Amino acid sequence: MILRTENITMRFGGVVAVDNFTMEVPEHDITALIGPNGAGKTTAFNMITGVYKPTSGKIFFNNQEITGKNPATIAKMGIARTFQNIRLFKDLTVFENVITAKHLHLKSNLFQATFRIPPYMSEEKRFIEETEMLLEKVGLADEKDAVSTSLPYGKQRRLEIARALATEPTLLLLDEPAAGMNPQETIELTNFIDAVRHEFNLTVFMIEHHMDLVMDISQHIYVLDFGLNIAQGSPAEIQSNQKVIDAYLGSTDDA
Repeated sequence: MILRTENITMRFGGVVAVDNFTMEVPEHDITALIGPNGAGKTTAFNMITGVYKPTSGKIFFNNQEITGKNPATIAKMGIARTFQNIRLFKDLTVFENVITAKHLHLKSNLFQATFRIPPYMSEEKRFIEETEMLLEKVGLADEKDAVSTSLPYGKQRRLEIARALATEPTLLLLDEPAAGMNPQETIELTNFIDAVRHEFNLTVFMIEHHMDLVMDISQHIYVLDFGLNIAQGSPAEIQSNQKVIDAYLGSTDDA
C-alpha cells in the first residue's frame, strides 16, 4: 500500500469534518473517494497533503509516517495534487506553469542561481528539456507559449495535471478533476488520467462526483458521508451498496 491512514480525524471547533477515517491505497491502481457534498472528502485530501494536521490519527506514505509534515516536504517525498478550483499561474504561459513546478527539486543554491554559474545552468537546461518532453506527452506542446488562462477549460485541467506531474510524483491526488466539464470533455479526461497513470507509472487517488468516470477507471472506492466511511470496495460492490444509495438519494426513512 503506497498510502494508508489510521483513524484520521479532523475537528474544526465542535464540527467533526472527518471521523476516524482508515483507508489503504494500493500502488499503481486508481482509488476513488466519493460522497455527497460536505462529506469531508477535500478535508481528507488536505490532511494527506499537509494543509491540515489531523486532530488525531496517523498517515503513512511508503510506510513512512507523514502526519503533520508541511506541504512542501510531502510534495518532495512524491505526493502531488490538483485542486477542485483550477489554480494555475494566470499570467504565465503553459511552459512557465510547468517549469516552475520542476524547481521543487532544484539542487543549486541561491548564489549559483543568482550568478547563473555552471551547476545551475546545467539544471536549468535539464528542466527545460524535461518540461518540453512532458508537454509533448500530455498533448500541450502546441500551446506551450499560450497564456494559461487562454486555454479551453478542458486543457486548463490538463495543464494543472501536467504541472503536478512536473514534481515527479509517485502518488497523484486529483480533487474533482472533471468538475465543470461537459460529457465529451469528461470522456477525454477519463482516457487521459488512465493514460497518464501508465505513462508515468503512477498511483492515482481522486475525489470525483462524475460516477461514470469513477466507475470506468477506479479499481477501489471509499465512500464518506458526514465524515464517516460508510462503504468501501470495488465499483460493482459500491453500486449495489444500500448505504451508498441512501447517502446519495435519501433513505425511505428520510422520505
